Amino acid sequence: MLRNAFVSALARDPGSLRVCAAIRIAPMCYSAQIQAAYLKYLRETGAEMDIDQFVEIFGARVSDPGIRIPRAVERWFDEPRNDGERRIKGFIDEYRAAEMSRLEREVFTQKKRLADAERTLATKTTKAAIESQRIATNKIEQSLERLDRMKATKPHPAEARIFPMHYAPIVMQVGDRRLMRLARYHCRKPGEPAFIDRKLPGLYNARRDSLGKYWRELFGATHAVMLVETFFENVERDGKNAVLHFIPRPAETMIIACLAAEWRDPATDSRLLSFAAITDEPPAEVAAAGHDRMIINLKPANVDAWLKPAGRSLAELDALLADRQTPYYEHEVMAA
Repeated sequence: MLRNAFVSALARDPGSLRVCAAIRIAPMCYSAQIQAAYLKYLRETGAEMDIDQFVEIFGARVSDPGIRIPRAVERWFDEPRNDGERRIKGFIDEYRAAEMSRLEREVFTQKKRLADAERTLATKTTKAAIESQRIATNKIEQSLERLDRMKATKPHPAEARIFPMHYAPIVMQVGDRRLMRLARYHCRKPGEPAFIDRKLPGLYNARRDSLGKYWRELFGATHAVMLVETFFENVERDGKNAVLHFIPRPAETMIIACLAAEWRDPATDSRLLSFAAITDEPPAEVAAAGHDRMIINLKPANVDAWLKPAGRSLAELDALLADRQTPYYEHEVMAA
């Protein structure tokens, strides 16, 4: 379902495809197009950026490239306006320089591998050489494409697409403050072992019919929203995978109901903020297109109540999920 609301590339982009494959447990691979406009994000949610938390996450990514943040979010800091934003910009530049250097080394390594395979094939055809040629060619193309994307100065639509295990901006109510924070799109509940991410790879979504079961500690306690423009789903058509791009009509920002959790490592006391998007039965047009789940698109009038669940009954909160926005979700089939 909603496997992104922020960055990455098309479903067949090597980076995003790798992430989807790593967590996939069903014949679908969802991502979403997040709301990339920083000021609009804040204005529409009434939130302020938790700048210290952003600094912490971007700083951690320098030494942990496994932290994936959409390029669309990085662009928020292209022209930093204060010390916090300048620190973030410095971390972004450091990370991107290291990543481009890594990709350039990968291209060099794979070109050598390709040359070796082609020398072998010039004298003798072997399965190993053919496979090595195929892999090297693919890796060169993928690395060069990623390098081109990283060097691009103009924004690309794919920069605002996220997948499970990526980080995306969410909005939470923290005391009397409404804060925008970066959180991982795959929820790990407090007290769970870290290996739960591998054991239960579908925790980027929280089914509405399981909110009182697996998600009972979070439902009614720690809610969040994420702003999404469009979303993508993998469906099976004629025995083959097809990527569908769903666009709400009339075009409007989707306010996705989420559950959030802060997990702490008992050994190191390190923290992980993560979230899951709530899903339900799809509207008729999404079901007819071939997908059986749908992220819940809250009405703007219900956002305040959703973000402040304290004192509200579970029935009242569930009613907010039922009273959702209902645009028509037009779709297009993405090119293979």
